[in-house]
Amino acid sequence: MADRKDLEPPMAQSGRRMSAYEGVFVEKRELDYDGFQKRRQMSTVEVEEAVRSGSVPNISGELEAFEIAKAGGWEVDALINQMEMELTQSGRKGSRFFPELTFKNPSHFTWLLVGFASMGGLLSGLDQSLISGANLYMPVALNLTTQQLSMVNSGMPLGAVAGALLLSPANEYLGRRMAIIVACILYTLGAALEAGANGYGMLLAGRLILGCGVGLEGGTVPVYVAETVARKYRGNLVSLYQFNIALGEVFGYVVAAIFLNVKGNWRYILGSSLVFSTIMLIGMFFLPESPRFLMHKGQALEAYRVWKRIRGVDTLEAKEEFFVMKVTSDEEEQDVTRKQNKFAWMDFFTVGRCRRAVIYANIMVFLGQFTGVNAIMYYMSVLLNQIGFDAANSNYMSLVGGGALLLGTIPAIFLMETCGRRFWAISMLPGFFVGLILIGVSYLIPLSTHLPAAEGVYLTGLIIYMGFFGSYACLTWVIPAESYPTYLRSYGMTTSDAILFLCSFIVTYNFAAMEAAMTRIGLTLGFYGGIAVLGWFYQILFMPETKDKTLEEIDLIFAKPTGQLVRENIASTKETVSDLMHFRFRKTFLSPAPRRQSMAQ
Repeated sequence: MADRKDLEPPMAQSGRRMSAYEGVFVEKRELDYDGFQKRRQMSTVEVEEAVRSGSVPNISGELEAFEIAKAGGWEVDALINQMEMELTQSGRKGSRFFPELTFKNPSHFTWLLVGFASMGGLLSGLDQSLISGANLYMPVALNLTTQQLSMVNSGMPLGAVAGALLLSPANEYLGRRMAIIVACILYTLGAALEAGANGYGMLLAGRLILGCGVGLEGGTVPVYVAETVARKYRGNLVSLYQFNIALGEVFGYVVAAIFLNVKGNWRYILGSSLVFSTIMLIGMFFLPESPRFLMHKGQALEAYRVWKRIRGVDTLEAKEEFFVMKVTSDEEEQDVTRKQNKFAWMDFFTVGRCRRAVIYANIMVFLGQFTGVNAIMYYMSVLLNQIGFDAANSNYMSLVGGGALLLGTIPAIFLMETCGRRFWAISMLPGFFVGLILIGVSYLIPLSTHLPAAEGVYLTGLIIYMGFFGSYACLTWVIPAESYPTYLRSYGMTTSDAILFLCSFIVTYNFAAMEAAMTRIGLTLGFYGGIAVLGWFYQILFMPETKDKTLEEIDLIFAKPTGQLVRENIASTKETVSDLMHFRFRKTFLSPAPRRQSMAQ
């Protein structure tokens, strides 16, 4: 059993502790630590008797729930036992309309859930590369002006801003699962309008509707995944969303290449995404709702049913996490009710824990967009054409950038939880800054006399930039999805999703004008590269580490004052620099802390 010092909550030395959400002092109730040891040894029969007799004590809040879980308190088993009894008494079997999928091993269900939900990233990535291929032929076919083409290209991210604004009401009233289903319907409708467009107006309408679907699913899927998977895999599995974005981009370039020589090619290119959105739509009907959303809505029994299907209750880790999730959700709802605040999102301004989360998550989103990736993706075929490739080869060579982005996401999937978010972010930003330098240098090489050299340097810079960005971009989905408390997660993801696509719209729509005003090297190296450098220093000072933490444990991290987080980050940076200076590379790169099997570790 952990010793008493390890079990004490923050500020316990003064006899008082700080609430994780309100920033007010509450009395610290002394816990019976000797009793915890006895409780751990209670038999199953004794626990069942305590549940039947109603002698299970009330848990006062999140901090006490963590203390009980860490000490192996019997209350964890008592809650699971109580849920089992209620589930048996309810007699509920499943959905009336769709068969309820179950697997003997719950982890198999987790992979199925993540696989289908993350297809939303595939849809987003497809659009970025499909429109890049269509740009070579669509403007001529529809007689689009330069300004109209810029608006068509920017229509998706602009529509995605509207979709992001729908995210909060859709998630709060429909749930995570149904919000994703609505997003698939919008995407399918938008893609159909694009493919059948007979002019600028219809094409733009399709882009906006499709973007609305992308914006809604882009903020919902990472939350849906983060709320359902185990903490030790959360960073890896949420990163699959970015992997699917990159995979979709590669698929898009392949599709564009397939239809390149077909009459009306751009219609087939844009309409091909209907296949993928339909598959995702059908699959989502067979998946369950997020257990944390159900708990947030007071449906504890339904949350337990889903938890058993996707996580099981055979492991100590799964039982502890469900126990803390239940207590935390109850505490959050009590706080909201007590404050009688109709606008829960006001906590982003008045509560330090929430304010730190929204600032941190959205700066990470900003850095992911204003380093130029979407502008480069949307105009990749055009940029390659500028550097010397003809129209057909520009489309084929776009596969190089898309492939580099795809390969760059693979290390994040396997190493995000090993290396940690903080280490990952600080390591990746310098990499795509180097890529931007090479892209800028390629613009200085005269095409008339040194065309192969210019193309070679540009492609090298593009591969480095897209590869490192692929790894970094995973964080722009992982960080927002796990940073917000459950009762504010819908509202927080609305801000992050809206900022992501608004930044994407600004960067994409203004790309041509900024390129003309700043010159190509000034835009890539001066503007995008300068933001990357500033972001690197921000992350060193302000970015906390959240790997291997439950969503409820992350609450306690953000409850720390900003000054304390900065001091901890500076100390961590000094230690890492010292290790590197003394050539302790094994410690820095190859010796991560072992993953916990339970909260007691």
